[in-house]
Amino acid sequence: MRDLTTLYGPESVAIVGASDSPGKVGNVVVRNLMSSGYEGEIYPVNPGGDSIEGLQCYPRVQDIPGGAELAVICIPAPVVPDAMRDCGAAGVGSVVVITAGFKEASPEGEALEKEITRIADENDMNMMGPNCLGAMNTHTPINVTFAADFPHKGDIAFFSQSGALCIAILDWSLDQGVGFSKFISMGNKAQLNEADFIADAAADTESQVILMYLESIEDGDAFMEAAREAVQKKPVIILKSGVSEAGAEAASSHTGALAGGDEGFAAAFRQAGIIRAGRMQEEFGKATAFIGGINIAEGRRVAVVTNAGGLGVMATDALEGAGLELAELSEETQQRLREVLPDMAAVGNPVDIVGHSDEDTYAAALDAVVRDPGVDMILPLLSPTAVLDPNRLAEYMIEQVRAHPDIPMSASFTGGESVRAANETLRSSGIPCFPFPEEAVEGLVAMVEYGEARTRLQKGQLLHYEGDMDRVREIFSSVREQGRRILLGPEAMAVARAYGIDTVPSELAESAGEAGELAEQMGFPVALKVASPDIIHKTDIGGVQLDLEDRSSVQQSFRQIMHNASEREPDARVYGVEVQKMFPPGQELIVGMAQSPPFGPLLMFGLGGIFVDLMEDVSFRLARHLTDMDVAEMIEETKAAQLLRGYRGEAPKDLDAVRETVGRIAQLTRDFPEIAELDINPFFAYENGVAALDVKMTLAEDAGGAEEHEG
Repeated sequence: MRDLTTLYGPESVAIVGASDSPGKVGNVVVRNLMSSGYEGEIYPVNPGGDSIEGLQCYPRVQDIPGGAELAVICIPAPVVPDAMRDCGAAGVGSVVVITAGFKEASPEGEALEKEITRIADENDMNMMGPNCLGAMNTHTPINVTFAADFPHKGDIAFFSQSGALCIAILDWSLDQGVGFSKFISMGNKAQLNEADFIADAAADTESQVILMYLESIEDGDAFMEAAREAVQKKPVIILKSGVSEAGAEAASSHTGALAGGDEGFAAAFRQAGIIRAGRMQEEFGKATAFIGGINIAEGRRVAVVTNAGGLGVMATDALEGAGLELAELSEETQQRLREVLPDMAAVGNPVDIVGHSDEDTYAAALDAVVRDPGVDMILPLLSPTAVLDPNRLAEYMIEQVRAHPDIPMSASFTGGESVRAANETLRSSGIPCFPFPEEAVEGLVAMVEYGEARTRLQKGQLLHYEGDMDRVREIFSSVREQGRRILLGPEAMAVARAYGIDTVPSELAESAGEAGELAEQMGFPVALKVASPDIIHKTDIGGVQLDLEDRSSVQQSFRQIMHNASEREPDARVYGVEVQKMFPPGQELIVGMAQSPPFGPLLMFGLGGIFVDLMEDVSFRLARHLTDMDVAEMIEETKAAQLLRGYRGEAPKDLDAVRETVGRIAQLTRDFPEIAELDINPFFAYENGVAALDVKMTLAEDAGGAEEHEG
């Protein structure tokens, strides 16, 4: 992990490009730093000035007596490399390059960006940016940005790839009273990127929750490692934009076509334990669930307590839509409620104490439901009335949470001035409180997501299998030597078998006589398929023959397939015919893999055969970092799971063998990153065992060596 002390808490700061002209970035940064309460040394750097804002100015960073720990650069892009060299020579620890005009602007700018990154690396300097707003830390405090304001002090570490979004969020947060520990615009992420900022914030005692707005991820492995480690300590909530399906257009396999543009990120976030937000409002709403204390739900059962029936109905709809459950209150709990509530109150769930009840009655209802063993979380809803003091109720709720820390609350006190103080009291004590029930439900969802994420990370066992890597290298080398990227069926089958994946017998025949001999060795019936990397839809050209029962029919079918291929695909490379043993039908599945930058191999599982295109009932996980829990969840997310367990009298299938096959495919694709795409479809599951009937495999354009990755 990088040490970012000189970025967040430097003892001295140099502003390269400091200016005395109001409105210029170099002037705004100096003024912001001075007004933030920063207590270290401030050194304006400008060869044309004597003093700026009353501070002595220096021609170069190297001229500063004793040097500076942090340098902020806001000069034109072409001269930034010279300033970076000066910083390196002066022993600067961190650099914030605010200047724009790098890779986001032009090829020349991209070359400049590579140059300043190289200078930073060679001099062991942290570099943030370029093309960024800058950095703020409310706990130092320090503000080295050109923003118009400074955030409230708080618990949220916020990192954004967009500087403009940072400015808008900052303005909004001041109006809403939302506080931040760190407020960072990452810019182009030429060196420091999201993984560095997550790792640092995870170790930061001043940050309770990590929020990010991302458009891209620079290093998938580093991101996953940092995020998985961080989630063990505090929630990480990310809004990822830029979702696109453009990547699917070039895919030749089912997996590649279905993977689209976002499935890799969705899988990465789930496997890293990240809470994903779809909207900025949702992101901050979920963050509110953890401000002042990390609330973790151990289950999905919610008890709703309200003094307004309409709020209870809204909450019930929102809970169902969010995948949470209304807790079934025990008879003992309902009897307690009857004893303390008015006769017309509803003692089921939602518990409606009715509008004329006071805070003591509301508190008694909470006391009853919090003791119910069937309740995991409580959702208190309040509509302000003249007979209920929300401030006293808030104090009682705080006492309840302290007495029952394993039963978190997310409240909604709906109203304005009459509930404002109570809302603040709850939030400052670690109980999230929202204006409306739907937002409070989102808070509960965040608690559940975080609890489940930590459980997956703590209990999941990384999967590892052994394979015959030498055999796979031999096959890939032969394919490359023949100028091919697409493996023939028997070659792909052999690769699968080298990793312990059960396949049907399949061999390549180059003559009718050889086909007949292979068929007799395998045992009838057999199937024949044209062996050509250039013919994708073999059935369409008469390139497949099934259920052949004797040598004569095999030889005749061989000749017919070769004739059909010659007539209908005259330019195709045909290597012969694949002879394959016919297997009885089982539950049709598909298991596949496509590369998903920047995370590497992305696995797919679902119903196979015609159902792949018809239903697209599939799930995805990254092959790297794959655990036994990931594989189990991957299967359960599809309708295939119900069929595998036995449906309408069908015998259950061998789930253990299915899970193991998914794990072995993951190992193969981790060991050989040059596999661009892989499909096993159909993949039959039986009562005992499994069998791959058709394996398609494509190598990347450039040959790559075998590589082993953890997880």
